[in-house]
Amino acid sequence: MASINLVRGMGSFFKTCDDPESRWSRCPHDYKIRYRNAAGRQTEESGFTTQDKAKARLAEVYQERKYNPHHQRKAERIQKYGPMQFRECAAQWRESQRRGLAPASLQRLDSLLEHHLLPAFGSRRMGTFDHKVVDAFILTMERNGVGLATQSNVFDKLRAILLDAHASVCTT
Repeated sequence: MASINLVRGMGSFFKTCDDPESRWSRCPHDYKIRYRNAAGRQTEESGFTTQDKAKARLAEVYQERKYNPHHQRKAERIQKYGPMQFRECAAQWRESQRRGLAPASLQRLDSLLEHHLLPAFGSRRMGTFDHKVVDAFILTMERNGVGLATQSNVFDKLRAILLDAHASVCTT
């Protein structure tokens, strides 16, 4: 199975039959294409009767990814975890942390969630977080006289939960 590479990053097309590449144009088997999708995962499609159709599909995918990669990935993430409430995601994240923490550490984690994070973000949808929301939360803690060590711990937990959600660990 030989494959023909096109422009770097565009992908490749090939046939999985035993015919040599020189006979592909006369071979009755379909072409397949292989490329990296917007999420960076290798993807294969098949069913292309000619090289031109396979190349046209690769060019189409390449153009979509080239001119709209950020928005497409962001839309996929928002669709995946955006509708979930922070409370739900935090509960899932806490369960994943439970296995590796001592009872005292779990108690401290529960306290940070109960007294700082859930009152501020419990009903907020995960898709609505951005740096301004987090900055405003930190400023509010400062105005309320929360100690620096507690602020640091709360921020670390918030960051961990949001990164888990960003990595699509917390899914509906």
